[in-house]
Amino acid sequence: MNRWKKKQTAAIKPNKRPKLSGEGFSGRLGYFFSRALANIRQNVFVNVVTIGTITLALLIASLFLLVFVNLENAAETWSERVQVTVYFDHELTQQEQTAFRGRIGALPGTARVGYVSRDEALKRFKARLRGQETLLEGVRSEVLPPSLEITLKQSHRETREVEAYVAGLKRIEGVTEVQYGEEWVRRFNTFLNFMRLLGALLGGFLVVAVLFIVSNTIKLTIYARRDELEVMSLVGATRFFIKAPFLIEGIMQGGAGALLAMGLLLGLYEGFLHNAGSFLTFNPTTAGLAFLPVEYVCGIIIAGIFLGFIGSLSSLKRFITV
Repeated sequence: MNRWKKKQTAAIKPNKRPKLSGEGFSGRLGYFFSRALANIRQNVFVNVVTIGTITLALLIASLFLLVFVNLENAAETWSERVQVTVYFDHELTQQEQTAFRGRIGALPGTARVGYVSRDEALKRFKARLRGQETLLEGVRSEVLPPSLEITLKQSHRETREVEAYVAGLKRIEGVTEVQYGEEWVRRFNTFLNFMRLLGALLGGFLVVAVLFIVSNTIKLTIYARRDELEVMSLVGATRFFIKAPFLIEGIMQGGAGALLAMGLLLGLYEGFLHNAGSFLTFNPTTAGLAFLPVEYVCGIIIAGIFLGFIGSLSSLKRFITV
């Protein structure tokens, strides 16, 4: 009798859900990652296409960035040649040189001021005509004017800054003739601004393309599992619990695409360095050609992860309301 009562009591008593060994934050995170990996294994072809497209998009962007970074480095070197030259009709005494150096050095944007005497100007002229020195036979230093060569700071090498600097320079008493290669400076800065604009447009286009690709890939995955997601929602699964594996899947896709893009870019860069001598007249290494800085590489990888996450999030909003 007692045994029958115990069985009856046990049958009436509600069963407790057994405690999972993996419960808690780490357990949930492990489950989310396992579900994301299962999603990838179930849709291998779609994920391979997505990662390949992300890789291609980021490779194009990073390749353009590599060219742009090296152009910026070259531009910084070339911009040091942007000099403002003040010519005089007579040799300056030491006192006059000191006075002019002080006045010019007080102008905002002045980095360095150097005096070039007539003899020094003739030496430079001969150096430029090396091998044809006979053309300068009988030419005396008196025919060349002495000058002050002014190197500008990096922040004052744009067209407008140079023009404003020259205008201030001409207001100094004793300064009459000033030259700075207006046309060269204008063309140089126009080229740099064009490259920056082109980079921004290409980068924006690639960002939109990657978001579209990742978003539609996740949509296909969600659509294929819509019945399962509905059941999970009906049994009480939270929206975050349903979304998390797909978000992790997008992060994995973006990260994998970014890493592959960086690996391919490094391979292209090394291949270019080893074969450049056969079709270029200069050595790229000695010319200052360099790979992307570490902060740029990390930025591209983080950007890939972020794009994968945003792409997943945007597609989930259409299927799972926030």
